[in-house]
Amino acid sequence: MINSNNVKIINKGDLNFNRFLLFVGGSFLLIFALLMINLFYGSQEGIQNFGFGFLTETIWDPVDDVYGSLTFAYGTVLTSLLAVAISLPPCLALALFTTELCPPKLRSYVSFLIEMLAAIPSIVYGLWALFVLAPLIRENIFPFLNGLFPNAVIFSGPSFGIGVLASALILAIMISPIITAVTIEVFKAIPPVQRYAALALGATRFEMMSIALLKPGAKGILGGVILGLGRALGETMAVAMVIGNSPEISKSLFHPGSTMAAVIANEYAEAAGDLHLSSLNYIALVLFFITFLVNFLAKFIIREKQA
Repeated sequence: MINSNNVKIINKGDLNFNRFLLFVGGSFLLIFALLMINLFYGSQEGIQNFGFGFLTETIWDPVDDVYGSLTFAYGTVLTSLLAVAISLPPCLALALFTTELCPPKLRSYVSFLIEMLAAIPSIVYGLWALFVLAPLIRENIFPFLNGLFPNAVIFSGPSFGIGVLASALILAIMISPIITAVTIEVFKAIPPVQRYAALALGATRFEMMSIALLKPGAKGILGGVILGLGRALGETMAVAMVIGNSPEISKSLFHPGSTMAAVIANEYAEAAGDLHLSSLNYIALVLFFITFLVNFLAKFIIREKQA
């Protein structure tokens, strides 16, 4: 409020409310900083003993106190990228169907189901993958791919159902609601006149979607993909239940592996010593920075698109 002398007068209630909001916003920044500091100091022993070589070493041996994170980084990146590659086509198709082809009465139900998929706890996904997806891979998917590509190393066996492919598939299902929801919002933000212009020029419905939706919305879709990738990089329980938790690098998608989040969940409570515990904190610190950078990049891309 401004008086006749052009002096800004701030209501006391508004001032207190602004201070409260500032406190809440600052507390989140404080929590973020404390989390980073805690991880940094918790991993000091591992940093001093292994340095940056920790990121390139493949041996993980708690008995001899020799630790390296490359195996887990490899598993994390491989499963996450596979999950994105598997989920992206059906997510785009579902977003296009929801915004362009779905009857209005059905659209709300489809959107509700997408939101429900995002709300399901990861442990439920993990149980479903363990008892349904793993047997399906062992009895159907592995024999089919191994017979179709008998000399392909990535489809070599034996397969027990659990492994890299099982974790990638369950991750693909888990990140699909994120990618789909962001893509739907991107398509909704595109002016309808672009659709009408493409159709008026003689484009088919498919061509219209390609010209007026997919191309203009590419950056927004990429932002959604990176958000999904960030979720996949940090997923823990569902992956730990079906990946096999083997600290080895294998070229086959059917062999067991492990991820950075999974090894922390499996070993943190039973860490044998200070160096073991510090090495797990070191892995958490690296994963923290990777996830932060991925999500920051996604937010930057989406904000640039909106601008």
